[in-house]
Amino acid sequence: MDAPPHPRDVYGLDGLGAAEASFLDALGRGRLHHAWLLVGPEGVGKATLAYRMARRLLGAQPDPSHGLLGAAPSDVVSRQVAARSHPDLMVLERATDDGKARKSIPVDEARRLPEFFANSPAISPYRVAIIDAADDLNVNAANAVLKTLEEPPARGVILLVSHAPGKLLPTIRSRCRRLVVPAPGVEAATSMVEQRAGLAHRDAERLARMAHGAPGRALQLASCGALAMDDAASEILRGLPAIDEGALLAMADTFRGGEGAARFELLFERLADQVHAMTTRLATTGSSPALDRWAAVWERLSRWPGEAEAINLDRADVFWSAISDLRAAARTAM
Repeated sequence: MDAPPHPRDVYGLDGLGAAEASFLDALGRGRLHHAWLLVGPEGVGKATLAYRMARRLLGAQPDPSHGLLGAAPSDVVSRQVAARSHPDLMVLERATDDGKARKSIPVDEARRLPEFFANSPAISPYRVAIIDAADDLNVNAANAVLKTLEEPPARGVILLVSHAPGKLLPTIRSRCRRLVVPAPGVEAATSMVEQRAGLAHRDAERLARMAHGAPGRALQLASCGALAMDDAASEILRGLPAIDEGALLAMADTFRGGEGAARFELLFERLADQVHAMTTRLATTGSSPALDRWAAVWERLSRWPGEAEAINLDRADVFWSAISDLRAAARTAM
């Protein structure tokens, strides 16, 4: 299936009425905070909510058919936001204009915020900046954003999306009003994936569980072949400590090049999830050398993709190191 649409192109959003009502209450009472931190698991609709908030602040006409913060796609503000041409909206994100994802949001872009907010709104009630996600700011970029938060702009609002707010600078968190966006749960996510991806209930439920009830993440997983990769992870773990070296060599070859990064990260995610489930089951039987070994493997599986990207490690080498660790853990359990 095709990749999910960008959040700026999504107009319907179910299950986030409480968060939208909190924002509308603050806006209606004239107590609008200058910075909002939208927190929750990845794929629950935080970025979509940020664009809905932005459209309302930029003056889009409300459209109740699209929810509390709904605006019609045909509204002039909606069209400008979709075309990335609205003069009072600035967006910081990892994706570049050609659609490629950078490792982080660079400091040069964050340093544009003061100049952006130094000007009065051109055609709207407010100027709005969306940072999607604040977790992707590098250290210097985070400090540049902090300077803007320390000097709140008049008629300016910053919307920061965060999947892991605990990793942000405490001084950034303390200057924002937090708006929690919870996952709707596996049942609701399953229904959404069934409808939007056209998948059988069993496959939709698997994806919803992989995404821990976050429908956006489940749709993203559906579009990148997560079911097949989850099956591949299961096959690797079932066969341990034996391995099919030919099949693993073929898999390692698919991790090379720019397109291999996503497959590499997805396989490690599925392996880590399944190993985590295994350690949870072992923990119910008490402490054991096998539990300790599997827990250590899970920690490394979770950490390795980020390290491989950060210091440009060869993905195939990291993959074979992971296989070696998995085999050693399996032998401990025998």
